[in-house]
Amino acid sequence: MKINFNKNSDGLVPAIIQDVKTKNVLMLGYMNQEAYDTTIETKKVTFFSRTKNRLWTKGEESGNILNLVDIKNDCDNDSLLITVNPVGPTCHKGSDTCWNEDNKQSYGFLSALEDVIRSRKENQKDTTSYVASLFRKGINKIAQKVGEEAIEVVIEAKDDNEKLFLDESADLLFHYLILLQEKGYQLQDVVNILESRP
Repeated sequence: MKINFNKNSDGLVPAIIQDVKTKNVLMLGYMNQEAYDTTIETKKVTFFSRTKNRLWTKGEESGNILNLVDIKNDCDNDSLLITVNPVGPTCHKGSDTCWNEDNKQSYGFLSALEDVIRSRKENQKDTTSYVASLFRKGINKIAQKVGEEAIEVVIEAKDDNEKLFLDESADLLFHYLILLQEKGYQLQDVVNILESRP
Protein backbone atom coordinates (compact mmCIF):
# COMPACT_ATOMS: atom_id res chain seq x y z
CA MET A 1 0.00 0.00 0.00
CA LYS A 2 1.34 3.40 -0.97
CA ILE A 3 0.82 5.95 1.80
CA ASN A 4 1.98 9.54 1.41
CA PHE A 5 3.57 10.18 4.81
CA ASN A 6 5.48 13.13 3.33
CA LYS A 7 2.46 15.23 2.39
CA ASN A 8 2.68 17.02 5.74
CA SER A 9 5.92 18.21 7.27
CA ASP A 10 5.36 16.13 10.41
CA GLY A 11 5.24 12.85 8.45
CA LEU A 12 1.86 11.92 9.92
CA VAL A 13 -1.38 10.80 8.31
CA PRO A 14 -4.78 10.72 10.03
CA ALA A 15 -6.07 7.25 10.91
CA ILE A 16 -9.82 6.89 11.34
CA ILE A 17 -10.68 3.92 13.57
CA GLN A 18 -13.92 2.07 12.82
CA ASP A 19 -15.46 -0.95 14.56
CA VAL A 20 -15.62 -3.73 11.98
CA LYS A 21 -18.91 -5.05 13.35
CA THR A 22 -20.94 -1.95 14.23
CA LYS A 23 -19.33 0.31 11.60
CA ASN A 24 -19.20 3.09 14.20
CA VAL A 25 -16.24 5.48 14.15
CA LEU A 26 -14.42 5.04 17.46
CA MET A 27 -11.59 7.57 17.33
CA LEU A 28 -9.09 9.48 15.23
CA GLY A 29 -5.35 9.10 15.65
CA TYR A 30 -2.21 9.74 13.64
CA MET A 31 0.35 7.38 12.18
CA ASN A 32 3.81 7.74 10.80
CA GLN A 33 5.57 5.01 8.83
CA GLU A 34 6.87 3.34 11.99
CA ALA A 35 3.42 3.29 13.63
CA TYR A 36 1.94 1.81 10.48
CA ASP A 37 4.65 -0.87 10.28
CA THR A 38 4.20 -1.73 13.97
CA THR A 39 0.45 -2.01 13.50
CA ILE A 40 0.90 -4.40 10.57
CA GLU A 41 3.46 -6.47 12.46
CA THR A 42 1.65 -6.74 15.83
CA LYS A 43 -1.96 -6.62 14.57
CA LYS A 44 -2.61 -4.07 17.35
CA VAL A 45 -3.29 -0.49 16.29
CA THR A 46 -0.34 1.74 17.11
CA PHE A 47 -0.24 5.49 16.66
CA PHE A 48 2.33 8.21 16.82
CA SER A 49 1.36 10.25 19.87
CA ARG A 50 1.84 13.95 19.23
CA THR A 51 1.66 14.73 22.95
CA LYS A 52 4.06 11.97 24.05
CA ASN A 53 6.19 12.36 20.93
CA ARG A 54 6.56 8.58 20.57
CA LEU A 55 4.82 5.46 19.32
CA TRP A 56 1.78 4.56 21.36
CA THR A 57 -0.14 1.29 21.10
CA LYS A 58 -3.77 1.87 22.01
CA GLY A 59 -4.45 0.10 25.29
CA GLU A 60 -0.83 -0.31 26.31
CA GLU A 61 -1.77 0.88 29.81
CA SER A 62 -5.54 0.32 30.01
CA GLY A 63 -5.68 -3.01 28.17
CA ASN A 64 -8.36 -1.56 25.87
CA ILE A 65 -6.56 -2.53 22.67
CA LEU A 66 -7.71 -2.23 19.08
CA ASN A 67 -7.19 -5.51 17.25
CA LEU A 68 -6.46 -4.83 13.58
CA VAL A 69 -8.84 -6.22 10.98
CA ASP A 70 -8.06 -4.17 7.86
CA ILE A 71 -6.48 -0.94 6.64
CA LYS A 72 -7.66 1.05 3.63
CA ASN A 73 -5.97 4.05 2.07
CA ASP A 74 -8.02 6.93 0.72
CA CYS A 75 -7.95 8.16 -2.89
CA ASP A 76 -5.18 10.71 -2.17
CA ASN A 77 -3.03 8.21 -0.25
CA ASP A 78 -2.89 10.52 2.75
CA SER A 79 -5.42 9.16 5.26
CA LEU A 80 -6.31 5.72 6.53
CA LEU A 81 -9.50 3.91 7.46
CA ILE A 82 -8.65 1.18 9.95
CA THR A 83 -11.26 -1.41 10.90
CA VAL A 84 -10.79 -3.05 14.27
CA ASN A 85 -12.21 -5.37 16.89
CA PRO A 86 -12.02 -3.19 20.02
CA VAL A 87 -11.40 -4.63 23.47
CA GLY A 88 -13.20 -2.44 25.98
CA PRO A 89 -13.98 1.25 25.64
CA THR A 90 -11.90 3.20 23.15
CA CYS A 91 -11.85 6.67 24.70
CA HIS A 92 -9.36 7.35 27.49
CA LYS A 93 -12.26 8.90 29.41
CA GLY A 94 -14.02 5.53 29.51
CA SER A 95 -16.67 5.89 26.80
CA ASP A 96 -17.06 3.54 23.84
CA THR A 97 -16.05 6.25 21.37
CA CYS A 98 -14.18 9.55 21.58
CA TRP A 99 -17.51 11.24 20.82
CA ASN A 100 -19.03 9.83 24.02
CA GLU A 101 -21.41 7.55 22.11
CA ASP A 102 -22.34 3.94 22.74
CA ASN A 103 -20.74 1.58 20.25
CA LYS A 104 -23.90 -0.36 19.59
CA GLN A 105 -25.03 -2.01 16.40
CA SER A 106 -27.51 -0.05 14.32
CA TYR A 107 -29.64 -1.44 11.54
CA GLY A 108 -30.63 1.93 10.16
CA PHE A 109 -34.33 2.08 9.39
CA LEU A 110 -35.04 -1.18 11.21
CA SER A 111 -33.50 0.16 14.42
CA ALA A 112 -35.60 3.33 14.08
CA LEU A 113 -38.68 1.17 13.51
CA GLU A 114 -37.86 -0.83 16.65
CA ASP A 115 -37.73 2.46 18.58
CA VAL A 116 -41.21 3.41 17.28
CA ILE A 117 -42.58 -0.02 18.19
CA ARG A 118 -41.04 0.27 21.68
CA SER A 119 -42.65 3.67 22.20
CA ARG A 120 -46.05 2.28 21.15
CA LYS A 121 -45.62 -0.57 23.63
CA GLU A 122 -44.84 1.93 26.38
CA ASN A 123 -47.89 4.02 25.43
CA GLN A 124 -50.56 1.38 24.93
CA LYS A 125 -53.32 3.84 25.80
CA ASP A 126 -52.93 5.46 22.36
CA THR A 127 -56.21 4.43 20.75
CA THR A 128 -55.13 5.67 17.32
CA SER A 129 -52.13 3.33 17.09
CA TYR A 130 -52.46 -0.08 15.43
CA VAL A 131 -49.28 -1.25 17.16
CA ALA A 132 -50.49 -0.13 20.59
CA SER A 133 -53.75 -1.97 19.98
CA LEU A 134 -51.83 -5.19 19.24
CA PHE A 135 -49.87 -4.83 22.47
CA ARG A 136 -53.15 -4.33 24.38
CA LYS A 137 -54.49 -7.59 22.90
CA GLY A 138 -51.46 -9.52 24.10
CA ILE A 139 -49.05 -12.22 22.98
CA ASN A 140 -51.65 -14.56 21.49
CA LYS A 141 -52.96 -11.95 19.04
CA ILE A 142 -49.46 -10.78 18.12
CA ALA A 143 -48.27 -14.35 17.51
CA GLN A 144 -51.39 -15.05 15.47
CA LYS A 145 -50.65 -12.03 13.26
CA VAL A 146 -47.09 -13.27 12.66
CA GLY A 147 -48.50 -16.67 11.66
CA GLU A 148 -51.04 -15.11 9.29
CA GLU A 149 -48.38 -12.93 7.65
CA ALA A 150 -46.02 -15.90 7.29
CA ILE A 151 -48.71 -17.91 5.49
CA GLU A 152 -49.41 -14.96 3.19
CA VAL A 153 -45.69 -14.71 2.34
CA VAL A 154 -45.63 -18.40 1.41
CA ILE A 155 -48.75 -18.02 -0.75
CA GLU A 156 -47.38 -14.97 -2.56
CA ALA A 157 -43.98 -16.64 -3.05
CA LYS A 158 -45.71 -19.26 -5.22
CA ASP A 159 -47.39 -16.63 -7.40
CA ASP A 160 -45.88 -14.22 -9.91
CA ASN A 161 -46.93 -10.94 -8.30
CA GLU A 162 -43.64 -9.63 -6.94
CA LYS A 163 -45.23 -6.52 -5.42
CA LEU A 164 -47.63 -8.57 -3.31
CA PHE A 165 -44.79 -10.87 -2.26
CA LEU A 166 -42.71 -7.90 -1.08
CA ASP A 167 -45.70 -6.24 0.61
CA GLU A 168 -46.45 -9.41 2.57
CA SER A 169 -42.76 -9.83 3.40
CA ALA A 170 -42.75 -6.31 4.84
CA ASP A 171 -45.88 -7.11 6.87
CA LEU A 172 -44.24 -10.28 8.22
CA LEU A 173 -41.07 -8.48 9.26
CA PHE A 174 -43.07 -5.66 10.86
CA HIS A 175 -45.21 -8.02 12.93
CA TYR A 176 -42.18 -10.12 13.84
CA LEU A 177 -40.49 -7.02 15.27
CA ILE A 178 -43.62 -6.41 17.34
CA LEU A 179 -43.51 -10.03 18.58
CA LEU A 180 -39.85 -9.64 19.54
CA GLN A 181 -40.70 -6.53 21.59
CA GLU A 182 -43.59 -8.31 23.29
CA LYS A 183 -41.21 -11.10 24.29
CA GLY A 184 -38.67 -8.57 25.57
CA TYR A 185 -36.16 -8.95 22.73
CA GLN A 186 -34.75 -6.96 19.85
CA LEU A 187 -33.42 -7.72 16.40
CA GLN A 188 -29.89 -7.67 17.85
CA ASP A 189 -30.71 -10.73 19.98
CA VAL A 190 -31.57 -12.70 16.85
CA VAL A 191 -28.49 -11.41 15.01
CA ASN A 192 -26.31 -12.54 17.94
CA ILE A 193 -27.60 -16.09 17.53
CA LEU A 194 -27.07 -16.07 13.77
CA GLU A 195 -23.52 -14.77 14.22
CA SER A 196 -22.73 -17.50 16.73
CA ARG A 197 -23.66 -20.28 14.32
CA PRO A 198 -20.87 -21.92 12.28
